Amino acid sequence: MRKWFPIIIIFTVILSACFSGYEDSENDKNKKQASNWEKIKKRGRLIAVTEYNSTDYFIYRGQPMGFQYELLTHLSEYLGLELEIVLSNDLDDSFVMLKDGEYDLMAINLTITSDRKKQIDFTTPIGQTRQILVQRKPDGWSNMRFKEYDSQMIRSRLDLAKKDVFVKSNTAFAERLKSLSEEIGDTIYIHEMENYSVEEIIELVANGDLPLTVCDENVAKVNSTYHPNIDIKTNLSFSQNVAWGVQKGADSLRYYLNLFLTNNLKKKWFANLYNKYYRNPKSSQFYNSEFLSLNGSRISEYDDIIKKYSKKIGWDWRMVASLIYQESRFNPQVESWSGASGLMQLMPGTAERFGINEESSTAENIKGGTKFLSWLDDQLKPQVPDSIERVKFVLASYNVGLGHVQDAIRLAKKNNKDTAIWDDNVAYYLLHKSNPKYYNDPVVKYGYCRGSEPYNYVADVVKRYNEYIKVIHD
Repeated sequence: MRKWFPIIIIFTVILSACFSGYEDSENDKNKKQASNWEKIKKRGRLIAVTEYNSTDYFIYRGQPMGFQYELLTHLSEYLGLELEIVLSNDLDDSFVMLKDGEYDLMAINLTITSDRKKQIDFTTPIGQTRQILVQRKPDGWSNMRFKEYDSQMIRSRLDLAKKDVFVKSNTAFAERLKSLSEEIGDTIYIHEMENYSVEEIIELVANGDLPLTVCDENVAKVNSTYHPNIDIKTNLSFSQNVAWGVQKGADSLRYYLNLFLTNNLKKKWFANLYNKYYRNPKSSQFYNSEFLSLNGSRISEYDDIIKKYSKKIGWDWRMVASLIYQESRFNPQVESWSGASGLMQLMPGTAERFGINEESSTAENIKGGTKFLSWLDDQLKPQVPDSIERVKFVLASYNVGLGHVQDAIRLAKKNNKDTAIWDDNVAYYLLHKSNPKYYNDPVVKYGYCRGSEPYNYVADVVKRYNEYIKVIHD
């Protein structure tokens, strides 16, 4: 027994060290997973990357829209976090940034593949899709009989042999084509395009500049409404799950994402959201609109006037456009219950002060509104020296009146807050100016104010402006 005793001790020590190392490894993993979610909560903001296209994210007539945009908005409300959306059509870059922790979430309909599972973790599937061959219909197709038409299209996967197919780089489409080439025992010439989005490649096929491409079925259906001359009837794959992606090991974040998805995927609002962007027959009506951000940098039909008068007061025209959207949705005929009218919804007294009346044109209304913004800016300049920060004070004053904002500044000063900073300082006191504790304070001169309205007004205008500057050029 004595001969075995030292061996047993050594073996025990080795086992202890192994289990200790395993426990340390598991602890490190758990800490990393927890820290991922804790870091996001502490930051108070979820950073998600999505693609800029006609389904995921775009701006139409001044309003940010898109399936992923609206779904992310619901998610941020559910999580109680602010939302920061980054736009990127470079999948390679998005994968790298996610793995490096620069993004928290890839909010893209990513096909779940074994290769991708090695790089990132996936959420609960958001839906299913198949990969579809996109090809241009022959000239005169609308007058052809079915058999004649179908005989000119690729219907068998075997017929892809020796064909050139162009796809977006780093997508599951290239992987599928490589597998298909093996399956048919012949070469498919696969061209991966780095600087083009899926929709841009589809458009090149529709225009006859490229012969063939591959995309997800839901995207193919949407684009067939924009380009009726593309054929999307040839299926190249079985149904595959699509999901969002998170950093490898970010299980705590994935837990909350999955909770949100499983609680909502079967609800009516989600079905309506999906149908809105993927099954809406009217989507082609705005695809060719000059006010779709994908087609240029126009927000509204009044852009030139907004630019003219914004320049005179030194404001970014996109901020003024965001304010106008908030006030009137670019409808010059709107009149509020309080008598505010025109695109910029000037109150009667303010309108008169800046030379605006019922007979004034839309251009004159914008001119008067920007003059009012400039006047507010001058009044607040001594108290808020930073011009960028001052914009928030001006927006609040435009909405609720300068007097109430000055009250909030005095309350902030009394409570030792920074009177030249809006967020978490002056904004807090304006928000709570409906509380008797604050509106009855001796430093307050203008009394009660329903502070949530100007508070949310500033947040909405600034948030929309930040969306504008991503895709609307100055």
